[in-house]
Amino acid sequence: MQDAVGRLTEDPTCFSDAATKQMERMVADFGRMYRERNEALQEVARAHHDALLRLARAAEYRDGDTGVHIVRMGYLSAALARRLGQSAAQAELLMQAAPMHDIGKVGMPDDVLKKRGRFTESDRAVMNQHPHMGAEILGKSRIPLFQLAAEVALTHHERWDGKGYPAGLAGEAIPLSGRIVAVVDFFDALTMDRCYRPAFDDETALQMLLLERGHAFDPHVVDTFMAYACELIALRDRINREKLDLAAMTDLAALCEQDFMTETSTPRKEH
Repeated sequence: MQDAVGRLTEDPTCFSDAATKQMERMVADFGRMYRERNEALQEVARAHHDALLRLARAAEYRDGDTGVHIVRMGYLSAALARRLGQSAAQAELLMQAAPMHDIGKVGMPDDVLKKRGRFTESDRAVMNQHPHMGAEILGKSRIPLFQLAAEVALTHHERWDGKGYPAGLAGEAIPLSGRIVAVVDFFDALTMDRCYRPAFDDETALQMLLLERGHAFDPHVVDTFMAYACELIALRDRINREKLDLAAMTDLAALCEQDFMTETSTPRKEH
């Protein structure tokens, strides 16, 4: 540029080579810092998940007939959550939290937890403490995953009709996470061998689930489970067939999302 008398001046809109290189370095540094921040957050999330899985393993040692039940609980709850319209992020969080639903059983005495046959009233009173115990184990955390796991542990034995425990919540006063896990837990527990009875077949278990629609369980959650029962059962069978354990849960997430949570699956037409 030239001034009024024709002298050359620097263009204020141009940067020197040195300034340009410095800006490029700053942009590169910010990019690296952003990537490192995201990697650190992912590592923290993995640590939170790992901590919960270790707690779940502790529960397995106490209640030997759960086996892959807690793995199935994670994926079936996530799949059902997606069918109910929850986002992929919400479903993934529930996938990680749902296996903690019975973590409070680590505090139950063996003579109650592993009892064969019917509970006495005192046995039932002891067993009914495990939701509170589970919520206390998980604590009042600021971590969203732990908060959801505590919510699930505390509320998955509440009933739609208000006759559940520990708080006697009814209807939509029960968090959706607890309503989802309650349905999945009921069906999966019925279709597995227990120390006090053999497994029911899938159709019988589905009919038993329908009988509790509007009583123990949210009607909409039951209807959604029934509509997609074929896909949910296929997911369960794949978990069983591949003998997946807790360590494999993260690896199955993409498979679960791709095969069983896409919009291409067709609902079951008949109950």
